[in-house]
Amino acid sequence: MRSYSDLFRTPEFTPLFLTSALRSAAQTVSGLALGTLVYRATGSPLLSALGMFGPSLAQVLGATTLLSAADRLPPRAALTGIAVTFAAGTAATAAPGLPAWAVLALVLALGLVASLGGGVNWGLLNEILPKDGYLVGRSVFNMMNGITQITGYATGGVLVAVLSPRSTLLVAAALYLASAAGARFGLSRRAPRATGRASVAETWRTNARLLSSGPRRRVYLLLWIPNGLIVGCESLFVPYSPSHAGALFACAAFGMFAGDVTVGRLLPPHVRRRLGIPLLLLLAAPYLLFALRPGLVAAAVCVTVASAGFGASLVQQERLMSLTPDELGGHALGLHSAGMLTAQGVSAALAGSLARLTGPAGAMPLLAAASMAATLTLALTPVLTPLLTPVWRKSAPASALGKRADARTTASRLSRP
Repeated sequence: MRSYSDLFRTPEFTPLFLTSALRSAAQTVSGLALGTLVYRATGSPLLSALGMFGPSLAQVLGATTLLSAADRLPPRAALTGIAVTFAAGTAATAAPGLPAWAVLALVLALGLVASLGGGVNWGLLNEILPKDGYLVGRSVFNMMNGITQITGYATGGVLVAVLSPRSTLLVAAALYLASAAGARFGLSRRAPRATGRASVAETWRTNARLLSSGPRRRVYLLLWIPNGLIVGCESLFVPYSPSHAGALFACAAFGMFAGDVTVGRLLPPHVRRRLGIPLLLLLAAPYLLFALRPGLVAAAVCVTVASAGFGASLVQQERLMSLTPDELGGHALGLHSAGMLTAQGVSAALAGSLARLTGPAGAMPLLAAASMAATLTLALTPVLTPLLTPVWRKSAPASALGKRADARTTASRLSRP
């Protein structure tokens, strides 16, 4: 599959794409409205960050309990049900007089439901497209997310200013209902991708199998930790510049869009494979400049340049799929999505806590430095491990080495004919 037009000629790709676009727009608009609503009510950067990214915190619970259902539910019914649930929950958060703790509780409950969404959505995409089409297809979805976030944050900022955060939440609920209708009437009925009963035990077994491979585990960590910490930086846009947060979010979405176009469409495969680590470093480095408390224009430039580094996720996802058995594709992608959103939620909470001590401009460089340190550590692990192994062996106690030698000798004798 060589072009974007090939994608849209593929049956069911277009309705899945449009359904996801509506859901992404709803998430963007509701996230900005919730963050603003909670910040106005509490004045707390921590609670504001949790209002925007709190659903991500519940992803870890879903990833360890519900994820086995991602391949065992009919995709159309699952996507429709998730969108309807989000429409009802988002409308509930707009209820007048609802205390901040109740809003956050609803947000976390919706995050638990959303933990299934990634596995179902990306598993269905992997099912619809041929093997050579997944990276291009995921690139188009990432670009769509960038566009909907640009327009969503810009529109959400206008709606919050002109109407109110609660009215904006009702608009987001309507977008979720439109997404549910698109899934129900645009997608065909399909059988679940896997048989058997979904259970917590099955979820744990499959997660353990996926994470038992060293190379695959390293890819997961690269997908989760560095960009999760940078999303923590983004969660501080509202307290950093309350009146211009929508513009900063739109710039971040534009940078992500540019990075995904470049990585997914313009770079040849042999170049793309080498850029995973450099792009992750680019993702973090510009946020170090927030220590200087830049004005709106300089901050927007930093955010735009940094967000191009989100294109690294395409490189890592391509690597993940090459390391994963076909029968675990949906679960593997769901684990990636749930782990990524969990890392983002944890980072948003960490960012809010740091901002209470240092202010938003002080917390962002700390998170950026942590992201760069994590990237370099994971990048150097395959290189350093073989070099450090002889050192470890030399430093091991002689008695331990002797016991290992005796065990090997005994085992070799028993194995002889």
